[in-house]
Amino acid sequence: MPSYQPWYHGNITRSKAEDLLSKAARDGSFLIRDMNITFPIRFFDLLPELVDAYYSPNMGLVTHLQYSVQREEEVDEDPESNSLPPQLPPRNFPADMKDSDSKPFEQACKSLSETYLMRLQHLDLSVIPEDHQQAIQEYFRTSVCLDAEQVQNGNPNLPGLKKLTIAICKNLNSEISRTLPALEVFHKTLDQQLSPGLGQFPKQAKSAVFESVGYEGGHRKSLIPMVTFEVKQESLGISTKMFLKVDVESGKLFFKKSKEGPEDKYFVHNKILQLVKSQKMHTKLVIVVETEKEKVLRKEFVFDDTKKREGFCQLLQQMKNKHSEKPEPDMITVFVGTWNMGNAGPPHNISSWFQCKGQGKTQDDTTDHIPHDFYVIGTQEDPLGEREWADTVKNVLRNITNISFKQVAMHTLWNIRIVVLAKPEHENRISHIFSDSVKTGIANTLGNKGAVGVSFMFNGTSFGFVNSHLTSGSEKKLRRNQNYTTILRFLNLGDKKLNPFDITHRFTHLFWLGDLNYRVEFPSTEAEYIVTKIKQQQYQELLSKDQLNMERNDGKVFLHFDEEEITFAPTYRFERYTRDKYAYTKAKATGTKYNLPSWCDRVLRKSYPLVHVVCQAYGCTNDIMTSDHSPVFASFEIGVASQFVSKQDPNSAPQGGIQIMNCKATLLTKSKTKFFIEYHSSFLEKTVKTPEGDNKEHSEGSITVWFGNQVTLTPIISDPEYLLDQHIVICVKSTDCDESYGEGCIALRAAQFCYTEFQVTLTHHGEKTGTLTGGIQLHTSEGKPTEKLYDFIKVEKDDPVSSKGKAPESTFATSKQADNDPDRPPVPTPRNRSFTCSETKPQHSGPITSHPSTFKKPVVTSRSEGGGGMGQNRPPLPAKARPAIPEPQPPKPRDYRDNSELTNKLRLPTRPGQSQSHRQ
Repeated sequence: MPSYQPWYHGNITRSKAEDLLSKAARDGSFLIRDMNITFPIRFFDLLPELVDAYYSPNMGLVTHLQYSVQREEEVDEDPESNSLPPQLPPRNFPADMKDSDSKPFEQACKSLSETYLMRLQHLDLSVIPEDHQQAIQEYFRTSVCLDAEQVQNGNPNLPGLKKLTIAICKNLNSEISRTLPALEVFHKTLDQQLSPGLGQFPKQAKSAVFESVGYEGGHRKSLIPMVTFEVKQESLGISTKMFLKVDVESGKLFFKKSKEGPEDKYFVHNKILQLVKSQKMHTKLVIVVETEKEKVLRKEFVFDDTKKREGFCQLLQQMKNKHSEKPEPDMITVFVGTWNMGNAGPPHNISSWFQCKGQGKTQDDTTDHIPHDFYVIGTQEDPLGEREWADTVKNVLRNITNISFKQVAMHTLWNIRIVVLAKPEHENRISHIFSDSVKTGIANTLGNKGAVGVSFMFNGTSFGFVNSHLTSGSEKKLRRNQNYTTILRFLNLGDKKLNPFDITHRFTHLFWLGDLNYRVEFPSTEAEYIVTKIKQQQYQELLSKDQLNMERNDGKVFLHFDEEEITFAPTYRFERYTRDKYAYTKAKATGTKYNLPSWCDRVLRKSYPLVHVVCQAYGCTNDIMTSDHSPVFASFEIGVASQFVSKQDPNSAPQGGIQIMNCKATLLTKSKTKFFIEYHSSFLEKTVKTPEGDNKEHSEGSITVWFGNQVTLTPIISDPEYLLDQHIVICVKSTDCDESYGEGCIALRAAQFCYTEFQVTLTHHGEKTGTLTGGIQLHTSEGKPTEKLYDFIKVEKDDPVSSKGKAPESTFATSKQADNDPDRPPVPTPRNRSFTCSETKPQHSGPITSHPSTFKKPVVTSRSEGGGGMGQNRPPLPAKARPAIPEPQPPKPRDYRDNSELTNKLRLPTRPGQSQSHRQ
């Protein structure tokens, strides 16, 4: 095919193609774009042959091709100084090797061999066996030159060194496997409790002996030290100073009246039932505990500040997780970091980055040694080799946590890199690992700009991570938007069965990080004004002009992604080796270029609806200054699903089912084709398709498609504990070419109690393409879901709002308020779950309470809502019917989400003169 054809538009979207044809406004106008489908009717070797064939009349088209729609010219970005591939690091061989072109290779080898042998003579070799001495000397005499030649030719394999290492370590594995079992048996024997009167083997002496031979009992040493918090306890209007001491390793919480006082009053982890945060007073916390006499107490404390309360909660959550009897975790924490290194190596100490220290939403010092389950690190303009950078990060994490993290994946595109590390204990829980990259540099062929990504399954939950470096320059906002769309369409990650969907619908959780390069859109003359605002920590005016925020508000990029509130200073462009001065001017041959201080480095995420996600930290460091960018960190607490094994007999268990009915799609298209719906999910054996729907056109350029038939989906497992963690991803397709016209997602948890109406925003390749409404009903086998570990911490409703009558159309129907007494203590509720683009409306026959769809989040302790993009468009949480509603409801599992669900032990005491019958 010739290099240029005016009718060929490449990778434009369908909506863009429809817009261009509308502007042409002539019958017979045509263009050709790339699609992910094929037409099975007739094949052509080249596109010009297809076009020539359809220039002829009567080829099956309503009007034969006549006028080609011209392609819009795209202005390439200016070449940048770093647009060339990264140079290979210099080879640090002796000078004789560098001159090997002019000197005989044998002479260089002889010099190299003699150098190493001479160094060896100055070392004390008496500490190693004689056969090992001989092997090392023989290597330097005969093999080191061959290895050097291999490296010089670009081959990373070192056969001589490998052979030497194997020879030295040949007995190591057998010695380890022979010695460790004996030490473990001996250690367990000494650990067993002796009968009274016989005494006990001294623990300190035993530990000292075992540690002298490097044995630690099969576990790492505890590096989560005991932490004491000074708090105030309110009782009868009197404030009393108290001390709470947390011992994560032993699973105990001590209540002390003085810091050095006795530790005789404590509660073990299984007697600490719940933590309830006050939403109104960010330093207040209620601890619900069970005494030896099975009496439940609510102890109310006030911490010095919000960070202390959050640190205490994280330590208690870590304690519950550590001592949980569950075979598989149902929550993990993930660290996500991004740093444009500015083509400079890192400083000696970068631990503050991984400990979330610096500006913004940061973590308390008391949580410094709590390890995350995963560390995801994205870098741009990274000058280091893969091995060197991975070793650097692993060493930092080992110093902080004393854990040797395992590398899950690493992928590099030029100087853009992503590394994923995990705790060793998760190694067998991780599967389906994929990585890929997309170039978006000049003409989408250079890798100086682009993205790298990694995806994997953690038990039953899918994760995707994308690290991107987008086009630079304040004026190139539209080019950055194009970069985003290109990455979205062509980054190949996740389950290959989900090919109709882009990466925003393929994962339970998708994290997008990197130097996105969106700038603050102020005139260059306002540079000093911006700097003044930053010094005053007045960021709101600047953030209102942040290009990424504005483009997201307009729905042009990162549709339904969520970003935690920014409370830290812009991370670009600093003078190197200081964080006190922004270098916002840059002299170039064409004149002075302005780089106004901006939040170029970001972390966003998109999650399936009704999943548990909490952003615990989002900020930047203050003390890493080798680059003109500051590293950005974020950490998340995430609920995960296990690889479920049903306890029920599959032959006797009743078959469950999901009924989807009354579906109506409104599509933003002028296409005349017919449509059908595809349902995809991991709980289905195969994809389910509906019959084609009935179309009805609208004057504003959209069509409504009715899918009247009820669809029943049969899950492979009908246990409610499994199904309530599942999601259905939906794709509306055309019947003529199998092309997707919009995708969305529904959470089965939304239909936990009754038939529920849903409304899903449909998107395709990052654009909104319509909406899908309908109803869903869930039928499961007998059983009840177990309580999740992350439900240990709740948020208290301080200001319950009561209203009568029906809820407005734009809100969710919920049950009546449980109590009309305004003085009744606030009700603990679960921390808000994440929403993306799925909305649900449970149906109730009785009176209902409306909840506004927007609410103001506390800056520091908020639950990250996730996915809906803008707060005003984010749907509220679907109501869970309470037993007080007249409508009969199925029995509910034990849950502490509101007072009506508390067991007798946990239910709040009735106020004097108030009977239970007063509840409505």
